[in-house]
Amino acid sequence: MRTEEESSATAGQDWMSLLRTLERDQILQVLSDGFCQNCRGLLKDRIHKKIGDVSFSSDTNKRAVDVPSQSRNAPIARSSENASMESCDKRFDQQECTPPQTIPIRSSTQRGYTANSWPASINRKRNSVEHSASPVLFNDATRGDSSFICGGLLEDPNEHNRVLQVGREKDFSHIESINGRRTNVLQGLELHTRVFNAKERKEIVECVYNLQRMGQRGQLRERTYSEPRKWMRGKGRVTIQFGCCYNYAVDRNGNPPGIVRDEDVDPLPPLFKQMIRRMVSWHILPPTCIPDSCIVNIYDEGDCIPPHIDHHDFVRPFCTVSFLTECDILFGSNLKVVGPGEFSGPVSLPLPVGSVLILNGNAADIAKHCVPGVPARRISITFRKMDNRKIPYNFSRSRASGNETSCSFSLFQIKNPAR
Repeated sequence: MRTEEESSATAGQDWMSLLRTLERDQILQVLSDGFCQNCRGLLKDRIHKKIGDVSFSSDTNKRAVDVPSQSRNAPIARSSENASMESCDKRFDQQECTPPQTIPIRSSTQRGYTANSWPASINRKRNSVEHSASPVLFNDATRGDSSFICGGLLEDPNEHNRVLQVGREKDFSHIESINGRRTNVLQGLELHTRVFNAKERKEIVECVYNLQRMGQRGQLRERTYSEPRKWMRGKGRVTIQFGCCYNYAVDRNGNPPGIVRDEDVDPLPPLFKQMIRRMVSWHILPPTCIPDSCIVNIYDEGDCIPPHIDHHDFVRPFCTVSFLTECDILFGSNLKVVGPGEFSGPVSLPLPVGSVLILNGNAADIAKHCVPGVPARRISITFRKMDNRKIPYNFSRSRASGNETSCSFSLFQIKNPAR
């Protein structure tokens, strides 16, 4: 039986055999379908440079970072080519979506969305990919359903090629002394770029703004939506929780930080489940740890998240998806608060829009992380799976498959995906 490495090598040879039967212009036409002029030019240069080699070389994967202890907030460099590709569609993130105006929050006698709250059901086209018999089974909160919330992720007929274009950076390293031992505190950290394209990001952002408007109108359950008063720089970001109610600190009822088991929030919106399906099928999240909760953070300029380690009411790994504005996230076992919304630490990692940051291992449990005051409006969605012992009392797990309320979707099985 061939090993995974041998299978990947064989697949690479097959691709090269196919490419060498084509003229350079034909290769460019096939590989650059849907690219902007700038990205097409970059790809053309690469093809002309590499077509004579035995094999194409990948620039998307491995990278090790060992930041000297005297270097504070040292940014992790990204290739100029990747940066150029990502900059081509920034206009979608910065201009295409309009945030909701501030609406006074008023009480509602009936909170929570139902199947009748949303437009028609999602179109689940499944082109150019093979489906495994194993479904992606979503856990869903009480009264949840799989009806369409505000648009389905745009289906891409070239999904296989999309998977191959994902940047996967996994070999992060920063050594610190932990209990007298040299430890890579970034072990388990992964950054996957170009996961959601500009049109998909626009759709997701519009969905988030729609949810924000619903929260402002009191159409979501009480603990789902929170819009605190902005009383100083760095404070006041909007949060929307789905799946479970999470306390950052002791609340007014005396509940400690962590999952509040006797509080209900709204279930995961169907579009967010489509995002999860994307991340599982593209081998970004493991199928053994499918998220059943998430928290949406809507930042205005200057808003931040202070240094912390995510609560162990949530299992590892978990992930954060970034939208609208690139920002930095800091890592280190000892992060310092410099001022309102200002922090310092040994490692600074830029989070491109459309990227997925995976936290696992030491990166989730030893290193703290924080987001300093952002330079412009930003949205992040953090997906997490609850520990089975901590799930809310009224939370129900959906295990059925093949009916409209199962909240389960087939797992895209991509042949030889980029690793």
